[in-house]
Amino acid sequence: MPQPTTRARPTGHPGYSETLPREPGSAATARRLVCVALAAWGLDDLAEDGALIVSELVSNAVQHARRGSIRVIIDRPGAARVCIGVVDFSKAPPARREPDAGDENGRGLALVGTLARDWGTEPLPWGKRVWAELGGEVRG
Repeated sequence: MPQPTTRARPTGHPGYSETLPREPGSAATARRLVCVALAAWGLDDLAEDGALIVSELVSNAVQHARRGSIRVIIDRPGAARVCIGVVDFSKAPPARREPDAGDENGRGLALVGTLARDWGTEPLPWGKRVWAELGGEVRG
């Protein structure tokens, strides 16, 4: 099995990305990637929220995507702003649910919405990118 690769972009907005297998263990790799990127940019204060967000986005992709891989992307669109995205091969947008008190699942996107400045879905010709932005102005 090929090893995942991480590449820093040479030009434009700084960013990191990595293709990972669509399996539950990829959430840990994605958390490490987010923490490394944020440390490299001196944005360690966003690491805890970033790690939680990427875990939820990866978990959703693992559960709902169709192919064997996903891609994690971390961009820095501003000095104190970070965008974390997960690309998968499913065109179905994520649906935020209001779980019942006893439900074990269904809270991920609510958590993302609470922690992120903003989040959304970007359709792609072959699937989608689900993203969340951290930093900058605090969400109200």
